[in-house]
Amino acid sequence: MLPWIRAARVPRTRSLLAALLLALTVLVAPTATASAAPAAEAATSRGWNDYSCKPSAAHPRPVVLVHGTFGNSIDNWLVLAPYLVNRGYCVFSLDYGQLPGVPFFHGLGPIDKSAEQLDVFVDKVLDATGAPKADLVGHSQGGMMPNYYLKFLGGAAKVNALVGIAPDNHGTTLLGLTKLLPFFPGVEKFISDKTPGLADQIAGSPFITKLTAGGDTVPGVRYTVIATKYDQVVTPYRTQYLDGPNVRNVLLQDLCPLDLSEHVAIGTIDRIAFHEVANALDPARATPTTCASVIG
Repeated sequence: MLPWIRAARVPRTRSLLAALLLALTVLVAPTATASAAPAAEAATSRGWNDYSCKPSAAHPRPVVLVHGTFGNSIDNWLVLAPYLVNRGYCVFSLDYGQLPGVPFFHGLGPIDKSAEQLDVFVDKVLDATGAPKADLVGHSQGGMMPNYYLKFLGGAAKVNALVGIAPDNHGTTLLGLTKLLPFFPGVEKFISDKTPGLADQIAGSPFITKLTAGGDTVPGVRYTVIATKYDQVVTPYRTQYLDGPNVRNVLLQDLCPLDLSEHVAIGTIDRIAFHEVANALDPARATPTTCASVIG
């Protein structure tokens, strides 16, 4: 059995309900403090977030992994980070978008502020590794938020490539659910006040409007978008695609029709997607991505 099939069997309605329940859990979570040290130690023990790592001639740029909404620097990357480390990359991951009193579930703060955190983290990685530029790989919001860093915070001078896995580059309608918000007075304001990172991702939000004004890309950066047509979170899935020079938009099912990964699986366990990430990071050594790539 292919590894993504089991995860993909969850019905869309159940997935959406689970997401809503998770959001409610976050909103009412008691005040707690998460220790950064155990998380950093866990990552280092698996070979990433090792600040003594020096990029090789074959892979001269460090890779910075940017988690998605409700994710964190460890859980989102338990498969992809070791996958890249085993291929000779120096790999790093950050936490961003933390809300006061909410441990572990991040990416919920204002996205422009999250981009500022990414800016600081990339500088830290470049200082430690001595590399002039980094490559960014992000899942969901983590594939979209770096665009703000590139466009408005000077990130284009420090980044060679941005690889977005199921990124909400133009916001999302959540299968049309966001269109119902005006019919529930107060709900939209509640979401905006309590979890501004969610509100920023709604299609047509002021943040998305600013982000996409003037074009999707900036000169000097290579862009790759890896999407799945079974995405039930960033919808319609084709809104993930970018338009501009140096852009490659990839649909998993064009590479492997048997791939049934949805929004979570594509960024956490899908080896087809990960093979395409490796190709995007090192296009000179790219190999065809097929259903058999899961073995590699």
